[in-house]
Amino acid sequence: MLALLLFISSFWLPQGGVRDCGSPWQPCLSFYHQKPEPPWAPEQWAEPDGALSLVKECPGQSFQASHLLLYLKSSLANDKDILLEPYLKSWDQLLKFMESLGPMVSFFSQKVQEKVVLIRELSLRHSAEANGKPAGLQTPEAFGLKTGAYRSVRSMMEAELRADMVNFSYRTDSGCRTLLRLHRSLLWLKLMLEGLAEGPNENGQYKTPGELSRDAYKVALAPYHPWVLRQAAEFVFLALPDRQYFLQLVCVQNQQEATPILHIIIDALMLVHTRTQQLLAERDMLDLP
Repeated sequence: MLALLLFISSFWLPQGGVRDCGSPWQPCLSFYHQKPEPPWAPEQWAEPDGALSLVKECPGQSFQASHLLLYLKSSLANDKDILLEPYLKSWDQLLKFMESLGPMVSFFSQKVQEKVVLIRELSLRHSAEANGKPAGLQTPEAFGLKTGAYRSVRSMMEAELRADMVNFSYRTDSGCRTLLRLHRSLLWLKLMLEGLAEGPNENGQYKTPGELSRDAYKVALAPYHPWVLRQAAEFVFLALPDRQYFLQLVCVQNQQEATPILHIIIDALMLVHTRTQQLLAERDMLDLP
């Protein structure tokens, strides 16, 4: 069944750029073999209302909610823009979260990873061309994400529109289209976490993570997927671990401890999602094919 899902997922919104890496203009980014970096964030985000002090570092696991929060906060530029380097680093953490849920979740995480890598590759290529030199394999992944056209969502949109990389009638492997797909996946994760933060029903029972993921999927992703993928996703939801496993990922032992932590994460995701939604709407990019 896992092999079937992986085969089907290979047809889910395929992205160019990843499988053709290795040339000077298509550098290979060793996504899973990078040395772990400490989170970075402007000093003013260090203790917003004391919220981050509630989120503990979790020894022995790759996903760290505290790192995710710092990257999300760092992505919010003062001019109502989204900075792409911390935004993509947020996704690095979210991918670690997804991968912690077991191999079946690769149905989703595999394609999300390709989208993150694609935006980084586009930034590398654009910056190399702008500076008149090839983007070699040793070029840091952040090259172009700090000062280039791919520094922020708004600057990426402007650069790709000028270069006719975005088409509103048919698919192109642009950063804007790729961002839209990440944006929808972010909504799915946000809605799932909102469900985990909710209390029990009138019978004192909590929804399972599988049920919550299915509910979130129906809202955020299912409208854009064909029938066969929607059916395959059902097997992923059935294979998700129990609620206690999810709580341990944010370093808590019970629902009472988890609720405030989850709300902090949800609020940060909502801020980034809302601002990205506004930026995409400004350019009429919410329905890019």
